[in-house]
Amino acid sequence: MSSGDTSVDDLIARAADLKGELVAFAQRPRFARRLNTLLIDAADRHGYLDEGTAVSTIDHFALQHRLSDGRTVVERFVAERRPPLADDEREMVLGWRDVVEGCFEVDGLDGEAMRLHNLLDDVVYRVYSNMGRRAFAGLRKGMFVIGRIVPVHPATDAWLVSGHFGAFPKSARREIAQIAADEIAGHPELLRRNPALLRQAWELQSEHRADFIAQVGADLVVLPPHEAQETLREHFRCLQQKATADLEGRAARRPAASGPPPEEMGRLPDELLDADSVALIYDDVEGLNFYRDFGRLDALFADPTPVRDRATLAQLDEYLRDESVSPLAIRRLVQRHPDGVDAVFRALLGKPGFSWSRDGEKLLHRHKKPFFDREPAPGISVIGERLAELLRAVR
Repeated sequence: MSSGDTSVDDLIARAADLKGELVAFAQRPRFARRLNTLLIDAADRHGYLDEGTAVSTIDHFALQHRLSDGRTVVERFVAERRPPLADDEREMVLGWRDVVEGCFEVDGLDGEAMRLHNLLDDVVYRVYSNMGRRAFAGLRKGMFVIGRIVPVHPATDAWLVSGHFGAFPKSARREIAQIAADEIAGHPELLRRNPALLRQAWELQSEHRADFIAQVGADLVVLPPHEAQETLREHFRCLQQKATADLEGRAARRPAASGPPPEEMGRLPDELLDADSVALIYDDVEGLNFYRDFGRLDALFADPTPVRDRATLAQLDEYLRDESVSPLAIRRLVQRHPDGVDAVFRALLGKPGFSWSRDGEKLLHRHKKPFFDREPAPGISVIGERLAELLRAVR
């Protein structure tokens, strides 16, 4: 098979066969424990496990879930399939890792494809189904679908339904618009397919960061929890005062593991309120982040003599080994106190020969792999014109 001389219909037919093989591979006994755990988690989140949720969970597991060796199931499938896939088939199957999850507004049929306008990234996709045009028989212009699509083949601009598609009537626009707004607020990386929106998000984050620095005097401040919370509230009060009517609702902060969800901007998570201190760091790339008891670690790096303080070392160990904590926190400690870093990590790791300049980045890569596997994304999301229209209409 060669994509250059193969029709989209033939590519879709071959994709259907290979997707069936992949799904069967993902449900082999050796993956059963992990997949069953994900299905149980999905059932717990939704209160039950319907067919659509199960199909979407299996699809995510097959294409995106990382196994203990760091590879995805689809990468294992390509490596182990016998007979091996042809080069073009291999390129096609690995291309399915490029999943687009969306809240789509139906724009109409285009031959055998359906034009779907993704409210998350404001891009229109030509989407096919391996069931043919009949898969779209119940859809009408102005309706909505929530689901996942993948490239038919990286060499084409055609997309393929992947997993379950949930359809919703036009009357559901209020619910769909809010779902889309919440989703893009939590996942700014979804803007990557729309360079204009992504650029706006970076620019807006830069403006917000400049406002934060003007307010507190630096992009990093360590405060008692209640002072940190009041600093945040003042920051967001200032942003709201500066916001004009046409920008209202068009940007939201990402709810990272170290920060609050968008609906609680300006309020620290409860688990930080009993901390000794809280660091507010407004990074130029990662945006606004919060770190518990940062002051204790800052004092340790400033004067590493009392490295026998096992509680503080244990906290640093947690910062290091928790994959949800960005490398940003440790890098900032190193930048602030470069003379103390080697002594601290030698005590933490039990390695007298450790050198941060030689070993530091390798250490972070080993423990923070998810942060190095993804492209940088702003901590602020900007929504597209169509979603803004829907939100204004329902309000």
